Amino acid sequence: MTRAVVLLLTALPGLLFAPVFGFWALVLPVLAAGVVCFGVAELCDRRRALRPWRPVIAAVLGLVVVLEVVLRGTVSPGEALHALVAGVTDSWRLTLQTTWPAPADPALVLFVPLLVLAASVLAVELLGRRPLLALLPSLPVLVLSQAFGALTGATALVVGAAYAALVVLLLVLTGPDRPSAPSRLGAVLLAAVPVVVLGAVGVVAGGVADPAGTPAFSLQDNQPAPLPPGRVANPLTEVAGRLLHPEVPVFRYSSGTPVDRWRLAVLDRFNGVTWSPGGEPRRLGAPLPAPAAPPSDLRTADVTVFGSLGPWLPSQPLVSGVDGVTPFVDAASGQLRLPGPADGAAYRLRWWEPTGQAGLLGRGVDPAAARDVGDVGAVPPEVTTLARGAVRDMRPSFQTALLLEKYFSDNYRVVRAGERLPTGSGWPQLKRFLLETHVGTSEQFAAAYVAVAKLLGIPARVAVGFRSPAGAGRDVVVRNADVLAWPEVAVDGVGWVALDPTGAAAASGGLGDTTARARAALPPPDQVTPPRLPSSGTGASAPDTGLSVPWPVFAVLLTVLVVLWLVGVPAVGVVRAWRRRRRPGYASVAGAWAEARDRLRAHGVVLTPGMTVRDALSAVGPSAPAGVREGLSELAGAMDAAMWTVSASDERERAWAAVRKLRRGLGKARPGRRVLAWFDPRGLRPSRA
Repeated sequence: MTRAVVLLLTALPGLLFAPVFGFWALVLPVLAAGVVCFGVAELCDRRRALRPWRPVIAAVLGLVVVLEVVLRGTVSPGEALHALVAGVTDSWRLTLQTTWPAPADPALVLFVPLLVLAASVLAVELLGRRPLLALLPSLPVLVLSQAFGALTGATALVVGAAYAALVVLLLVLTGPDRPSAPSRLGAVLLAAVPVVVLGAVGVVAGGVADPAGTPAFSLQDNQPAPLPPGRVANPLTEVAGRLLHPEVPVFRYSSGTPVDRWRLAVLDRFNGVTWSPGGEPRRLGAPLPAPAAPPSDLRTADVTVFGSLGPWLPSQPLVSGVDGVTPFVDAASGQLRLPGPADGAAYRLRWWEPTGQAGLLGRGVDPAAARDVGDVGAVPPEVTTLARGAVRDMRPSFQTALLLEKYFSDNYRVVRAGERLPTGSGWPQLKRFLLETHVGTSEQFAAAYVAVAKLLGIPARVAVGFRSPAGAGRDVVVRNADVLAWPEVAVDGVGWVALDPTGAAAASGGLGDTTARARAALPPPDQVTPPRLPSSGTGASAPDTGLSVPWPVFAVLLTVLVVLWLVGVPAVGVVRAWRRRRRPGYASVAGAWAEARDRLRAHGVVLTPGMTVRDALSAVGPSAPAGVREGLSELAGAMDAAMWTVSASDERERAWAAVRKLRRGLGKARPGRRVLAWFDPRGLRPSRA
């Protein structure tokens, strides 16, 4: 049982990679690694000649089984060896560069069972030397799992409590039979174990209380997938050029639901001269889940790119999945791009479309996005004055964002056909647009809006793409004339909301209709009153941990553990006593003494290794019940007689009768303790006498 507890301690941290791969994708590989180590250890206990080779056998057999389970037996030995090398060197890095939940691809998931296998082999070896050291191999796996994706909330408490319970059970099973003066190393270990356990539980449960509301650390942060080298054109700078050739087809799509706009790139970094995309491109993994809020519907469209888009693919803000191509994705913005040109790409896009959100007009800006508004370069003083006057010095909120949108719609106009097309979106061009000409393309509208919004503390970004010439249908062709740039603002509890200062887009239901209703409900600028917002932050909801384990699973596991304890501990004791009694000759008499010793320990009697039956009689003392003392006396006589007789069959019955008398005596002394003794796991640990 001790060995099983140690292997559970190494398997549990492996299952904590569930936010990365999902719970069920890890169960079989992780348990396979632990079961192999357990089986090899049990085999070596029965074949002493194999004991020196135990770690080698466990490691080799474990690798074979793990590869068979993960690769599903579909590769040649050479390919399996290559997968093993990749699992050790690259799979963890590829996982960090992939969106989560990551697919159960052997190239990604293999490093988790390999970690569990290494920890299990080492823990089994340490258990045979110093049991407390067997805790250590599981700790690096535990810390690494939380560094990938930390659990939070009640889930973290449940997992932390489970890990601590396993540690306590291990200490109970491996503890000494009596208190004694520990060695110097033992004292150090005993002092370190509480610290290690509390630290490990703290790693798991640390996300429960986060007064700052900051996201938990993850190794995935700042680990984007490397993009192919080479210069990529900025779609924002191509707006005017596309308007000069309006009839050129760009892509075709078929969708059963209305589509308002298609995005190519999202630009949220501005240095005063150029706009650039932020975010972290990653390889697209398993289908991305729907956002926590607002409610969303899954939509699909089939897209075929004709050309002139570079590596960019037409996309939507909340991408769920892509079939037909393997793009890089920025999940925060919906950007999709291929390693090379997208000419001729045909794919099916799945995305989440928000269904709307009540009370949008009275919401504040997203506090997390507001902390990263970013610099906008050297701002002309006149623009700062214009920005404050446009919103009447109101606090950042969605109402303020709509008020700024109305200011642009009322005071600026889109360039007409035949007029000279303005170009550029740096401060010199934006200053001319804002203060002089008041005429521009969607490039100037979107860039100027976002720059001014950032000055006011409103988190905003520029999206570049195309408006849809038709809401829904088959083979809708999008042309250069449909090119559009628009601003988006981050709203608390909703996410990024697209605005339309040029009035060029058409609502397509859901969040677009909600925004249109909020825009219509906006009072005249001189009658606008600031919305009531929290004094600090806006109460953004806590981020989802991504853990895909449902609560019923925890309930079932907890029930199974309780049943195993309440049924398993007594059952193991009964089976062990039956096996001891069935031994031949003197071995059965010795088994009776072992059974008596276990019963005494379960009732709290302190026994030391090497004690004889008469030593135990002295240990129970004269105050012990008569049945206990008589049982030990009769057992001592039976053992003495069995040692000097050829056949110990008669003494065998006498010895086990003495054990029954001992148990009745213990039960009469403390009836409650007798019940507890049935479920005390200390009686299951191997005797050292």
